[in-house]
Amino acid sequence: MELSAAKSALFTLPMLLVTAFMLSAGKLPSGFEHWLSFAAVLAFFNTCFFMILRSGKTDRWRAPVFIALSLSFVFTFIAHMLEVRGTMALKDSVMLEGGAPFCHVVIPQTLIPLLVSRTVIFPGTITGGYAAIGAMLFLWIGFSLALGRGWCGWGCFFGGLDDMFSRLRAAPVINRINPKWTDISVAVLIVTALASAASLSPEYCKWLCPYKAVTEFPAVQNLATLIQMLIFAALFIALVIALPLLTKKRTQCGLFCPFGAFQSLANRVNPFEMRVDTQNCAKCGACITACPVFAMTQESLAAGKTRLNCIKCGKCADVCPKQAVYHHVKMTENRPSLAQRLMFLFPAFMFLTTITGGMLLQAVRRIVHFAGTGSFC
Repeated sequence: MELSAAKSALFTLPMLLVTAFMLSAGKLPSGFEHWLSFAAVLAFFNTCFFMILRSGKTDRWRAPVFIALSLSFVFTFIAHMLEVRGTMALKDSVMLEGGAPFCHVVIPQTLIPLLVSRTVIFPGTITGGYAAIGAMLFLWIGFSLALGRGWCGWGCFFGGLDDMFSRLRAAPVINRINPKWTDISVAVLIVTALASAASLSPEYCKWLCPYKAVTEFPAVQNLATLIQMLIFAALFIALVIALPLLTKKRTQCGLFCPFGAFQSLANRVNPFEMRVDTQNCAKCGACITACPVFAMTQESLAAGKTRLNCIKCGKCADVCPKQAVYHHVKMTENRPSLAQRLMFLFPAFMFLTTITGGMLLQAVRRIVHFAGTGSFC
């Protein structure tokens, strides 16, 4: 659904004002480095939003911002840990002091202990500090109510990594993966949630999270922590790099991540979904092939919708030759419309840029500073 340059610019204007206020926190930047970083990030965000409207291709221009989110998160997180702790290793003393940053992936593992014993089984702080539990939960609840599992396509700090690797090859080496393999993530969710409730410790984070390899990890002090590190590295290489390269799919997000399986439930309560105009559908299967998380099947296509695990990235709509796939507002008329697309795009892109903004701005500032001084600090 392409728009003219004039209409695209008009609809981009409010996004420009919002992102400018968000990046500046209501204050004008001071100094050359801050001005240059602010201008670069502001231009990047709004060029991508303008192109989403102008080209009619949501995923094509969402992806650069989403990938930038993950890359800037890893870069700034590592830099922060090195400055504060001097290491990426998470020591026992830090956990005892509640100094571990809270991660959204741990949320499903904390729910049973929280409901049963009112215990938060994570070594972080409720308020204050870097990535406090309260702030992260507030962000997650707001995002989930607005976009459901759209979190995995528009807000996950890690998802841009497997998304990036899934785009590097022109064609997949492995052409077909049965969507039933997505049940693995449901099994991982159930097993780790129950194990975490039994041990009062986030077991997925301790043993199975591939992103530990590029954020923080337990200090290697014995055989158990050495095994943990080897598991993290192996899962990261396999699920985040190798399989996305071979399949052009987000295999970590679609097949293994327990948070993704849990977040699919939020698709039932948020107001947006992807729909298919079955009368106009050519039944070519392009959307099934393109979907990065196996949310499109022949059965769902015939029913005019996606599976529950849809992340609303818009890739299916981008590749549809008949423009039969579209963002839809629930309980409204089932047909493509500009109004429905805009109603989805504005909150989705605002969430994405809100989460990305501070980290990307900090990353660009560090790079600009390094270019001028030879130091990232």
